[in-house]
Amino acid sequence: MKISGQFLSPTRQAEIEPFETAQRPVVGFSRDYEAGLWSGFHSHPRAQLMYAVSGVMRLDTLDTSYVVPPTTALFLPAGAQHAMGMDGAVALRELFLAEDAARRVGDQPKVISVSGLLREVILAACAEPVDWEPEGRGKHLAELALDEIARATPLPLGLPLPRDPRLRKVIEALRKRPQDTRSLDAWSEVANTSPRTLARLFRAELGLSFRQWRQQTRLTEALRALTLGTSPARAATIAGFESSPAFGAAFRAHFGITPGQARRLQAGLSS
Repeated sequence: MKISGQFLSPTRQAEIEPFETAQRPVVGFSRDYEAGLWSGFHSHPRAQLMYAVSGVMRLDTLDTSYVVPPTTALFLPAGAQHAMGMDGAVALRELFLAEDAARRVGDQPKVISVSGLLREVILAACAEPVDWEPEGRGKHLAELALDEIARATPLPLGLPLPRDPRLRKVIEALRKRPQDTRSLDAWSEVANTSPRTLARLFRAELGLSFRQWRQQTRLTEALRALTLGTSPARAATIAGFESSPAFGAAFRAHFGITPGQARRLQAGLSS
């Protein structure tokens, strides 16, 4: 594990090293984390599939911010710099993929929908020893896991992050308070630049307008809140909607599920 930013303990590094060097194509790792943990930026020599049985993970790469609620998982290729935080207590179940295995899944980060089958395969793989028998149950679980990950539906749960410090200042403030109603003109004062320049930076670095990025951020925050048990009415407020039906329509258009269905994700239910 390579670390930059906040230090990860030697105990944590020693604990995870066998999974990063295992002689098997896929190995499972289980760990429960307390609320509020932030790992700091680091990377792993193997690709990862990170799935939370319960709780919501926030994960930043160098250019994208992800929210990963229950019934979804995040695939990261080997060597990807990332930092992970926990909204509430998180029961993490993770698969480490060797190079050949990872090649079957993809080479770009993505959040995927976790089917009931994939969930059970992940849990079963995590129950196997690191050096599972090459011709035993572990082999079949690994093959099935790779097939299910490759087939899984990617989800729009990644928000692009900028590098320009002026735009970064605005983005970080909006991530902390997505319900902030200030206009682009007002935010240009925060960024110490002109509204025209700020609008150009949004398009050039994020591929979205200011309004589009802010709405995606609000909807993502609403999703996070719903999976933590917040009511749909409160989630609508977080997303900046005065009308619950309008919020429901926008939410479903973006995520493909209703706010009510999202709220049930914490219990691991699907509908």
